[in-house]
Amino acid sequence: MDKMSQECPYPGCFFCVMKEGNPSKRRQSILKFFRELPSQDEDGQVLPISGLWNTAMAHPNDHEFIDLGIFECMAALIWKGLKNRRWLAHDQNIYIPYYAAHIIGSYTMNMEEFAESAVHAGVIPPLVELLRGRLTWVEQRVAVRAIGHLATYASTFPAVASHGEVLELSIELAMSSLEIVYSHFYQYVDRRLSYHCDLLTRGMGGVEMESRKAEEWASQLQCWSLQLINCFAFKPEFLSVICKPEFLVKLPGMWGGLVNENSPAGTGLLRTICHHKVGRVPVANCPTVVEALCNIARSSDDWQYMAIDCLLWLLQDPNTCQKVIDKAVPALIDLAEISTLGDHKKLGDTIVNVLQECIESQGTGRSSLSNRIIEQTEELLNCRQRLKWEKSMPKEDLHIKQAAALVVKLEGNSLFSSGNISGAASKYSEAITLCPVRSKKERVVLYSNRAQCHLLLQQPLAAISDATRALCLHNPVNRHAKSLWRRAQAYDMLGLAKESLLDAILFINECSQSNDPDLSLRQNKVPDYAERLVKKQMRAAWLFREAAIKHGGVHCDGEAGDIYGQEADDSEWETASESDIGNDGRGEMLDDDSEWKIDDERNKYEKPSLKEIKHGYNVQLAEDDA
Repeated sequence: MDKMSQECPYPGCFFCVMKEGNPSKRRQSILKFFRELPSQDEDGQVLPISGLWNTAMAHPNDHEFIDLGIFECMAALIWKGLKNRRWLAHDQNIYIPYYAAHIIGSYTMNMEEFAESAVHAGVIPPLVELLRGRLTWVEQRVAVRAIGHLATYASTFPAVASHGEVLELSIELAMSSLEIVYSHFYQYVDRRLSYHCDLLTRGMGGVEMESRKAEEWASQLQCWSLQLINCFAFKPEFLSVICKPEFLVKLPGMWGGLVNENSPAGTGLLRTICHHKVGRVPVANCPTVVEALCNIARSSDDWQYMAIDCLLWLLQDPNTCQKVIDKAVPALIDLAEISTLGDHKKLGDTIVNVLQECIESQGTGRSSLSNRIIEQTEELLNCRQRLKWEKSMPKEDLHIKQAAALVVKLEGNSLFSSGNISGAASKYSEAITLCPVRSKKERVVLYSNRAQCHLLLQQPLAAISDATRALCLHNPVNRHAKSLWRRAQAYDMLGLAKESLLDAILFINECSQSNDPDLSLRQNKVPDYAERLVKKQMRAAWLFREAAIKHGGVHCDGEAGDIYGQEADDSEWETASESDIGNDGRGEMLDDDSEWKIDDERNKYEKPSLKEIKHGYNVQLAEDDA
């Protein structure tokens, strides 16, 4: 150690200690270092802490530092930063509480025994102080992460719950985190704390990178707050605190944008709440939440299945069924022919069984149901019965039914091409009734074409319904490009930016893999009309949009502010076109399937009037060839 002391200006330096070759001496030196560090005031303390931070992230399951007292050391350093502002402002000590809380979170995220050691070391009280906002939102972010890990384990959850304010603080943070980050960091470039910028980009970014990183951290702050609340939501005794209307109504919108796509966020928490009967009643009492669940269930959201679970549980509960039936049943009927969704096998069968039980359970009270719901449910059940009959039907009879449906479909195509959109929709409905249930590919086309008609007739709800049915029938599920585009436009008509955005992005992905010449991307270029819709919805679904509106817009330089901070273009969108609408779109019929050929010599786009759209101009029926 004498030799090392001569070479290093800092006696007892952590990095020198780590070079000790004798394991026993090394262990004793590390133990001494952890014990003495919080009481020292020398410069350069942040260096060993940042080294420990890197070690914790790289080797979170290594028990060596846990056994030697790293948790006690980190808790003491956080307390020191909270109580001694003079020390905190000296040298680079401002970073230490952040690193200390991050280290606690990293070492407790995988190992329950480490979490138990952390609780015994007294880490919860200082973390709760950071959660209160005693320092800044940057420290809140790592504090809620660490407390969330501690709350995950059965053995340490009671210690977290014993601090009664943790749940209320996390709910408040979930609702206010985006506004906090926007107003305290994003909005004013000249007011950004330098150590925040350094932590966000590690000194490697400019204004634009800092702004984009702030979005990511704000999303994490909100999602980790929801994850902590989720731990409480598994316990029925806490649901009365969580299920307050002012919080529930915000949950469907807490999705993390495209920044934190791995977190189920608000949808995941709603699923946990709906899993217990105590939580289902307050959810059912919030019509906007039920409606949002229906929209998520009929979307390209990765957490679609969670919304479906919520709706099924709400319908199965006698205490909530009557309150949600008008909204939930139509949405689930649209999803009744879905096969597998993630780990959910035969999900469509489950949906049908629940719907059937729900309607039957109404008994004599069915008169309270709308005629439309009764008709839709009976139509669904008849469809299932038809499928059973078709299994024993001779192939010749099936071919006759297919041919009859094809004739009617062609009549619909003809009416559509002549501008009779209502007549075309009626013909597609007739063809759906005639078409064998087992002819899924043909039915995908019919539902998708009828969705096209509903778009032109300004009936977005009906368009969403038909496009969803086509997507559920398609193989693979949710991958029929043209139906995705039509549903994206329908959701746009309703002002549902997130659902529209997800469908539009998936549509672009499907186009890039399609063999259809009308859909394949020319030279891998994103279609102009799809790019415009994505940009519009990115603005509308921007993580900081509500905060920006509340605080008077974005006041920072850089592309992020230009793209996301301004109001979206409210111009009408081209309806149902799946060609390159960079041209004027007027064309001639390609074949009996009513494809429209675009005149590539014309490249100036003239926005069509609604009258032109309704008469079939600038429109592409674009159905799949059977």
